[in-house]
Amino acid sequence: MTQTDSNKKWWILAVVTLVAFVTNLDGTIVVVGLPRMVAGLHITVTTGLWTMTAYIITSTIFVLPAGRWSDMIGRRNIFLTGLLIFTIATFFCGIAPNGALLLLFRFIQGSGAALALATATPIIVHAFPPQQLGRALGINSTSWVMGSIVGPVVGGLLVGTLGWRWIFFVAIPFAIAGVIGALVVLKGTDSRSPGRTDWIGMTTFGLGLVSLLLAMSMGQGWGWTSARILALFAFTIVMLTVFVAVEKRIADPMFNLSLLSHHHYRSGLGVTILYSIGLFAVTFLLTIYLQGAVHLSPIMAGLMLVPLSAPQLIMGPVGGHLADKFGPARPVVFGVFCLAIGAFWLGHLSSHFSPWAVILPLLLISCGNGIAWPSLTKAVMSSAPREAAGSASGMFFTFRNVGMALSFTLALLVAEVSLPPAVAAQVYLGTSNLLNPAMKGALIHSTNVGFWVFCGFLVLALLAALPLLRAHKPNTAEAANAS
Repeated sequence: MTQTDSNKKWWILAVVTLVAFVTNLDGTIVVVGLPRMVAGLHITVTTGLWTMTAYIITSTIFVLPAGRWSDMIGRRNIFLTGLLIFTIATFFCGIAPNGALLLLFRFIQGSGAALALATATPIIVHAFPPQQLGRALGINSTSWVMGSIVGPVVGGLLVGTLGWRWIFFVAIPFAIAGVIGALVVLKGTDSRSPGRTDWIGMTTFGLGLVSLLLAMSMGQGWGWTSARILALFAFTIVMLTVFVAVEKRIADPMFNLSLLSHHHYRSGLGVTILYSIGLFAVTFLLTIYLQGAVHLSPIMAGLMLVPLSAPQLIMGPVGGHLADKFGPARPVVFGVFCLAIGAFWLGHLSSHFSPWAVILPLLLISCGNGIAWPSLTKAVMSSAPREAAGSASGMFFTFRNVGMALSFTLALLVAEVSLPPAVAAQVYLGTSNLLNPAMKGALIHSTNVGFWVFCGFLVLALLAALPLLRAHKPNTAEAANAS
């Protein structure tokens, strides 16, 4: 590799990392602005919560075809298209005059984010040799951390001064910078392979996922044995069954089942979905506890969550370096072990608020995630053929997003076990300080139970990660690049 090529790969990483930052920023910053958004648009709390869910759903549905399209049309083209869609939709979210249009633009925004993020990892995989891939992915992972830190804090400041619409407007300059950077540094980085879009697979998967999330979200309110919930679960089974049947038969499937023949890739996907279920709703449960049980303000609750993210600024690159030096399996196992211990530790919160009871386990979770996630990404992506990097990335992020969506849904279910759905939603938004002692105790207990449930999923992720310790035979392209 020439010096020019060496410099270029770091510029490529910088652009991709910036885009990952801005898309994650827009996902986390909305949480703080929800109460003002609900009041400003005169919408229900449920509709306000769906502005978060809408982004996750479309991000999940489009991430699989985005990976496939990147193989067919080119990673640069899909990356730029997604970033442009995200930027335009973000602007329209900021000027939305009512809740219905805000939901529509959030759906569109999520699809743009999916196109950009599904191609980001393949771009990095193709730009960096295997011996530097873990380090690059570790650096890229810090973008998610920065978004998680900046989102709640800056969001609280913007909402209190300029209004909730600025939680969207603030992301636009970063997105435009990402577009300009991508136009410059991603020239000549594309490779294409023939194929067709699997529209039937995309439709059946999307309908199945939406019906599953809707059933889990509304089950407590509608009744788990009600006709509507049972019909949704039945529809989910039918759609996902048709999806799998279609993927087995067509020539260019959206879900490339042949990739599951790679042992480490298959094991890595199992770890990914269990890991994501166990991790991503930690902030959700803590927000319920901090705002609903101990009555911290939204901005103070956001500051209490900083320890979950800050250590990863260091540990992300460290985790990537460890994956390059020792292989990804051992850092994954060690990091997930730390996550499980941290989640169990958090399951001992009480009505007597102690900052250290939150800060210390969050620091452990943050360090564990910083070590495990870049290593897991490398383990999954390096075990798939490089010519199928787009499809492999799409499947990887689909499993991550499905796990993330299930994580938030399970967290809401945990809250609704002890509180009526409307009260649970208001507690999460920080709009209810009317809990009596009995309800407060029930809320804290259910929050602790939620952390123990997530600990259980992380233990399962740890068990699923053990097969990664088996020696992995590099694919031909990877071996050639390493030599």
